[in-house]
Amino acid sequence: MMPSISSGLVPARQVLDNGAVITVQETSFSPAVTINAVFRAGSLYEPDALPGLAWLLARVLDRGTITRSGDDIAELLDDRGVALKISTNRHVLTLVCTCLSEDYPELLALIGDVVRTPSFPQDQLDRRRAEVITSLRQDQDNPAIRAGEALQELLYGPSHPYGRPSKGTIASIECITREDLDDYHRQRFAPGALSLAIVGDVDRIEAVDRAADVFGGWEHPLPEDRAVPVVAPATGRRRVDIPMRDKPQSDISYGFTSITRLDPAYYAYWMMNTILGQFGLGGRLAENIRERQGMAYYAFSSFDPSLGPGPLAIRAGVDPRNVERAIAAIDAEVGALGSEGPTDREMAETRQFLVGSIPRMLETNQSIATFLQTAEFFGLGLDYDRRLPDCIARVTIEDVREAARRVLRPEFAAVAVAGPPSA
Repeated sequence: MMPSISSGLVPARQVLDNGAVITVQETSFSPAVTINAVFRAGSLYEPDALPGLAWLLARVLDRGTITRSGDDIAELLDDRGVALKISTNRHVLTLVCTCLSEDYPELLALIGDVVRTPSFPQDQLDRRRAEVITSLRQDQDNPAIRAGEALQELLYGPSHPYGRPSKGTIASIECITREDLDDYHRQRFAPGALSLAIVGDVDRIEAVDRAADVFGGWEHPLPEDRAVPVVAPATGRRRVDIPMRDKPQSDISYGFTSITRLDPAYYAYWMMNTILGQFGLGGRLAENIRERQGMAYYAFSSFDPSLGPGPLAIRAGVDPRNVERAIAAIDAEVGALGSEGPTDREMAETRQFLVGSIPRMLETNQSIATFLQTAEFFGLGLDYDRRLPDCIARVTIEDVREAARRVLRPEFAAVAVAGPPSA
């Protein structure tokens, strides 16, 4: 249970007249506060011709505003010993800052300035563009990244927002102008697209009032939403091999499209994925491929549902000579769980593990803010931390068997391998 709940304090949530959502959670870990601001401005909303626009914008957003230079912003942060971290994913752009309680009003005002009136100085754009291009070149030399991106393209197609590289391409990043950043900011950044979480050593009512002072006078039209495009079901097995000579290992990405986060079967899929490739040191996959056969440097699975059907992906790093054996072992574990389902012991241990992991999700101000933002994004409610153990407890072995039967079918897997060409 969330530590603040145990103290009798529940989150305060208020929707301002302009649509901005403010959630405040008091904690007593330390005299510190985490500010977490989320906008629905991820890569899903980019123009199809400019992949990487959201990624680049996130790297220029805090480099100057109408009233502050990039140096002014950096100096304010340095003087208080804090960092403002800006990140993006397929759906959202997030700004996070953790500071001393006495400094949070000033940092909140800074974040308000950064998101409302960025100036995107040309010299900063040129500098950040060069950094992103360097990062893209490094990615092209990384087998794990190449295999992961190839899997996404196999699963969703190159034109789907989930199938494109989130950083874009060198060609697309080179084409993005300051006007493109201005247009995207004007289209996506609005109070109705903002969810703000403040967690820490604060008074809830005062913190809501301070947030309202910063964001309450902001008037801007709500951006148009964009539905996640439909994903065509797989009709057979697909594979792509990416030759990368002189690499010491090959990286395998193997997976399927699954379900959305709000699908009623979510908790069954979560348990299934934990059994397959998360429990202990890596579930069934690591037990077979890494422990028993000694073929993999790492082996695990991940499950990432969102507004659209997210990927269930298996990742493994192996000696290039063991690629085919490793894929065969993955097929065997996927096929066995898909056809037979889990054991009673696996269900009991996994249920205990997942329920026991909930407090670890809520150990810090930062993790509580992330949890609150996830609950807000998917409409799960302020009491989600209290309901979550029961959601897990209600999952039956038949639920997990059905989830595994639906998705774990090797004949429909997508497989991407990056590394030295096979002999």
